[in-house]
Amino acid sequence: METTGAVLRGEGGRYELVTLEVGDPGPGEVLVEMAYAGLCHSDEHLRHSNAGGKYPIVGGHEGSGVVLAVGPGVRRVAPGDHVVASFLPACGTCRWCASGRSNLCDLGATIATGQLPTGTWPFRLDGEPLGGFCMVGAFARHSLLSEASCIRIDPWLPLDTAALMACSVPTGWGSAVYAGGTRPGDTVVVVGCGGVGANAVQGAVHAGASNIVAVDPVAFRREFAESVGATHAVEDTRSAAMLARELTRGNGADVVVLAVGATAAEGTRQAARCLGKGGTLVLTALADIGSDVTVSLQGNGLTVYEHRIQGALFGSCNAHRDVPMLLRLASEGKLELDRLVTRRYALDQLEQGFADQAAGETIRGLLVHAD
Repeated sequence: METTGAVLRGEGGRYELVTLEVGDPGPGEVLVEMAYAGLCHSDEHLRHSNAGGKYPIVGGHEGSGVVLAVGPGVRRVAPGDHVVASFLPACGTCRWCASGRSNLCDLGATIATGQLPTGTWPFRLDGEPLGGFCMVGAFARHSLLSEASCIRIDPWLPLDTAALMACSVPTGWGSAVYAGGTRPGDTVVVVGCGGVGANAVQGAVHAGASNIVAVDPVAFRREFAESVGATHAVEDTRSAAMLARELTRGNGADVVVLAVGATAAEGTRQAARCLGKGGTLVLTALADIGSDVTVSLQGNGLTVYEHRIQGALFGSCNAHRDVPMLLRLASEGKLELDRLVTRRYALDQLEQGFADQAAGETIRGLLVHAD
């Protein structure tokens, strides 16, 4: 079938609207009609580089939609089901899934190319096969996914905010709760309060943190962070480090979550200054260029104060466990989702959406495929 999607043809390019061919689902594959897609900074990273991947590629990895058809052997979903398209597949049987770390599932090996685990390329452009970013390609109206990338959700849940469950909400929430190990009474600093950082604030609230310091140079984002539970908000990490020590009688933060749009060595070093004894620095942010050195820390301080550096992919969440749980929290009024969506965009407004994101005017932009 034919569909419309946004494609990057190479590094430094712009998202280009094209007509794509989408294949029929084979064994273990699912054809999804996308309804919404979140505009994540990772899709901007893809514009700068795609290490281990290839161009052209269909953008978008944070999506929700409705299953149109399934291939032989598919059991997790059926036609008509509403799904969140997880950007990290989970087979359920590999070493990582079996040990509760499905965010590291072996099937994720091809997320940079977008080739499905079956070896299928989900799209064709001008006769050439191509993949969808993170095996999702949510910037296309229709996409072919692996069954392992589909999370069925209740049909009465809104698909627009459900799309954020594909990445930003669990990534931020889990960075504070799981990767950071926030405990009741802790002091938490969240550096960068866009779509991921705002949810790290919410995670810290749920984990029982006493002090939550939101750090962002943009006043709008600081104010939003306070509206979802931050107890303090400052413009820079220097101010955050001073405040964390003041709040803890000289110690510093128990957990620091680095959730800026694009990380760099100096930013990591400044974030680490907020840590107190035994504190954990959670590296959630990514660099535009994957090979860049983004960690520059003073080793003696790490040793003497027993600081812990923890990477966080998808917030160390388990998609099939945590997405339904977080949606339940939202339905119970215990997790803010609606206000995370600042603006909505049509497919031909995609570049404007990313411009608004870069200007700090959105918490999350949302691509609307159809009303």
